[in-house]
Amino acid sequence: MKAIISKAMMLVAVAAALVSFSPRFGGEGFEILLNGKVLLQQFGKDMNTVKKLNLNQVSANDRITIRYHHCGHIGKNRVVTVKDGNDKILKQWRYKDNESALSEMLCSTQDIITLKKAGTSVFRIYYSSSELPNGRMLASISVGESEVAVKK
Repeated sequence: MKAIISKAMMLVAVAAALVSFSPRFGGEGFEILLNGKVLLQQFGKDMNTVKKLNLNQVSANDRITIRYHHCGHIGKNRVVTVKDGNDKILKQWRYKDNESALSEMLCSTQDIITLKKAGTSVFRIYYSSSELPNGRMLASISVGESEVAVKK
């Protein structure tokens, strides 16, 4: 009987250890996708690192999607902001705040291409919400010849 209890306890301990190292269960994090393909995914301690994305092959019809996870909840008053290298706001997208709102936030690549044509070569993407009022730099992005940084 003790052997069965010991094996059961061992199984519970192993399962708890495996779940505790999973970044998706209740943790804060985000993903950036291009046409459904994950380009960047960061959770937990990785949230404090700066990542750069190269979007040299992006076209006006492509879709950039951002998913931000607040410990398993969708944020309220969500805003995605594109800034230039001098922290000037170039474009903002605001997302609906209701129970049926999806966690996915779509951003227009056409808008980003237009910003590049206007002479801006460095872009930074930020996310803010009621849960994160000061915002977080998600990434730097390079479009074409120039490099755009993504930060959290």
